[in-house]
Amino acid sequence: MSETEVITVPRPLLLPDGRPAAHAWSLDPALKHLNHGSFGAVPVVAQERQSALRAEMERAPVVWFPALPQRIAAARTELAAFLGVPADDLALVSNASAGASVVYAGLTRRRGGEIVVTDHGYGAVTMGAERLARRWGGRVRTARVPLDAGEEQAYEAVVAELGEATDLVVVDHITSATARRMPVARIGEAARRRGIPLLVDGAHAPALLDGPLDGVNCDFWVGNLHKWGCAPRGTAALVARGPLRDQLYPLIDSWGAADPYPDRFDQQGTVDATACLAAPTALDFIERTWGWDDARRYMDGLADYGAHVIGTAFAELSGAGAGDDVGTRVDVGMPVPGMRLVRLPDGLGSDRVDADALRDRVARELDVEAAFTSFGGIGYMRLSAHVYNTPADYEYFAEASVPVLGEWARAARERKRSEG
Repeated sequence: MSETEVITVPRPLLLPDGRPAAHAWSLDPALKHLNHGSFGAVPVVAQERQSALRAEMERAPVVWFPALPQRIAAARTELAAFLGVPADDLALVSNASAGASVVYAGLTRRRGGEIVVTDHGYGAVTMGAERLARRWGGRVRTARVPLDAGEEQAYEAVVAELGEATDLVVVDHITSATARRMPVARIGEAARRRGIPLLVDGAHAPALLDGPLDGVNCDFWVGNLHKWGCAPRGTAALVARGPLRDQLYPLIDSWGAADPYPDRFDQQGTVDATACLAAPTALDFIERTWGWDDARRYMDGLADYGAHVIGTAFAELSGAGAGDDVGTRVDVGMPVPGMRLVRLPDGLGSDRVDADALRDRVARELDVEAAFTSFGGIGYMRLSAHVYNTPADYEYFAEASVPVLGEWARAARERKRSEG
């Protein structure tokens, strides 16, 4: 950090009764929860709402299920308003990957069967694209986007892969592994000019971005409400526009199969849909308690602070001066609020398998829920702050966990040298 840069220590958010924000969640206080972005965390009020709905379902299932499509349609209307899209464009699915699978199942080859993805894509969604390309007898083309690429460079990298054989483009709105935006609005314009459908994987976008689909011209968009929106897990949106949406059907045929899009997604037999019905409760809780705009500002400031504190601790392991995080600071080109990357010492998290193993070991041995990712053979800690986090969470990790990670990194490097 240069002498002119000042990192502000955010003031922790409180509940109206003065208690810390974390008291509105049921997270284990014996753990430090620094990885909201992977699976989210559901506030108690939304858990209670879902429990009440489940109790209602179990009291009279023969009454519950025939009436369920109307209740899902009502919840869908509320969630569409939160995302700023027409309710008739939005279907509810279990998660963003399921929404992508719906799109893959509904599309047909029209040209050469090629699908363009990026090297930042979410693994499960990219694997689905590869499976579709095999079924089409085509192939996947991967756009290489440097981690620090700005909007223009990222746009050019993706558009350069589009050609006469391209049948689909799949691009993240916010990348999972690298915590950066992609220029999906501009890519959408380019794809539309070429007559190529665009699927935007917006898994992290709902609630983290205000009006995430504003100005985005795409055929399909999927986003998880159980991440930053704190909805019960199993709540995600599939937004589809244009004539291709008539080809989209739920992955399981049910009695609503003959209904138009998106109504046919409202009836899925005996699926437990209480997560979707309770989702507006979670969104409303954040809005009523702090307001989403203030919540996003807090999360962004806290992520900045956390990246500085933890980055400085890692830098000092290598002999840098106090307060200097330059060696670990990561420029992601198009940053997003509430998420930051901190570079790990060499020897840690250099690929996905190692990063996942590090996540599990840190939880098991250090009592910290954290996210570790890799890109280009380099390991990173991905910070994703929410309203229940405080500066003390990151200070604790810097003081108690970073030295241990430094020892693990040294041991890993020595083991690699001895093996080869």
